[in-house]
Order: sequence, then C-alpha cells, then structure tokens
Amino acid sequence: MADPELAVTRAQVGKDLEHDVDSSGEQVRRTGRLALYARRFLRRPSAVVGVVVLALLVLFALFGDLLTRWGYDEPDFLALASPPSAEHLFGTTQGGSDVFALVVRGLGRSLMIGILSSLAITFVAAVVGTAVAFFEGWVERVGMWVLDMLLVIPSFLLIAMIVRSSSGSSGWLWLTLGITAFGWVGYARVLRTLTLSLRELDYVHAARFMGVRPFTIIGRHLVPNLGSVLIIQTVLGVVAAVNSETALSFLGLGIKAPDTSLGTILQMGQGVVQTSPWVLLAPAVALILLTLSVQLIGDGLRDAIDPHSRSGGKA
Repeated sequence: MADPELAVTRAQVGKDLEHDVDSSGEQVRRTGRLALYARRFLRRPSAVVGVVVLALLVLFALFGDLLTRWGYDEPDFLALASPPSAEHLFGTTQGGSDVFALVVRGLGRSLMIGILSSLAITFVAAVVGTAVAFFEGWVERVGMWVLDMLLVIPSFLLIAMIVRSSSGSSGWLWLTLGITAFGWVGYARVLRTLTLSLRELDYVHAARFMGVRPFTIIGRHLVPNLGSVLIIQTVLGVVAAVNSETALSFLGLGIKAPDTSLGTILQMGQGVVQTSPWVLLAPAVALILLTLSVQLIGDGLRDAIDPHSRSGGKA
C-alpha cells in the first residue's frame, strides 16, 4: 500500500511547482510568459491605441463596401469630381469613381500585400540568416558573399519590371512576390549576426554532438530563440511593405487598373489636388493611420518583450 505521508508530500511538491511562496508565507500564482508580455503591452496606452486603430482599419477594409452602394469600378457619370456628400461620402474623382469605395478597396489591397510580404520576408530571412551563421567555414563565406551581392542589385527597378509585365488582375501577386524576393536580404544579415552568439551556446553544441541534423537544430533551437526579434520585425515589416507598394503604385510601376491600392489613389489625387483635394486627402489619411498604428504596435511589442525596456512596474 502507498504511504499516505508520501502521497501528501508529492501533492505538496506539485503545488509548490505551480505556486511561489512570498515572504509572508502566502502562495502566489506564477505568471506565464505570454501573460506577462500581454500585461506589459497593455500597460502602454499608445500600443493599445495602435491596436484599436489597426482593428478599425481592418474592419473598414473588410466591410466598408457595405456602407456605400457604389463599387470601386462603378463610376457615377452624373457626379464628376463632386465633393463629399451623402451620396458619395468621400466625394468622387474626375472620372466619377467613388473615393470611399476606392479607399476601401485600396486599403484592403495594401494591407494584403503588406501582411503577406512581411510574413514571407520574415520566414525566408530567418531560415537563410540562421543557416548562414550555423554552417561555418566555406558555407558561411559563400552565403555572406551571396547576401552582399544581392544587396547591390537595383531591386526597385527589377520589381517594377516584374509588375509591369503582369496583368491588372494579378499585379498585386507579382508585386508581393517582388517585394518578398528582394526584401529579406538585409534582414537576413541582421539575423545572421544575432545567430553567431546563439550557435556557441552549450545546448547547440550538445545537439551537434548527439548527431541531430543541422536543420533540425536550426528549427528547434536557433529560430525559436530569435522569436521576439522575428515578431517585432514581422509587425514593422508590414509598414515597410506597404510603403514600398505605395511608392511603386504612386509612380505607376505597381498596381494597375482595374485593380487599385492606396498608392494608385494617391497618384490620381496628386494631379487634382487644387481642384479636388478630397481625392488625395482620403487615401493619405488612411495611409498615415495605417503606418502610425502599426508603428505604435511595434513599439509596444518591443517594450513588452525586452526585459530592459521602459515598461516598468509590477506585472
């Protein structure tokens, strides 16, 4: 038969593992890492504002077309260059297109390009950057040489050439592919530098000694230890991808008709800024709010994950 005292001791040990005991003898439940990050993040009002603004923008891009009966590709020829009104909330363009519907479509397209490009860039940069640092010797030298060569390629012109050769309906896919193909190089160099210190840790040497496959070590030990950097970079990478898409579309080298994006609308508005300023104002405000909200979220994540950040106080 089992010893009752032994069973009580085991139960008490289990409780001690789940709780800490403070100086007064009272049990204090431990806070998980994710809960700690969430509390530190929510402690920053600017980060919460960024989440709220971004959520509103996403809802606007998803369901904004329900607030108007006009489609982004359905011009109203009876209201050419008309100012904002009950019929057209943000006014119309010179061709009669509803600016509200254009902004809804353009914001959704820019968000999709930004999010997909940022996720793909983070994944490629994490794999390549850690692999270049993990494989020492000639593999590392060749890998760094390739990264240095890719940095001097005129990526802006190559992306423009790729997108211009595509059709209007699939242009956003080619633009996403182009931004991803040339956007990971600099980030991979940063991750390679961070991985140089991780590869010298004891558990990495132990895994090598035990014969664990290299890419298993990379996926199981190196990449997860860069998780905080990857999360922050993914969030901030959305802003970089949206800005790249906006710049290309503004110059006429990105999204083309019949599709639209924030950069395309800004291009239409810059020519009529004196006669129809609402065409430029609406997408500009949407772009500013998107960039600002993601930047605030990125700053909040950085302070929440970094133990030496300025988010002080008890969690």
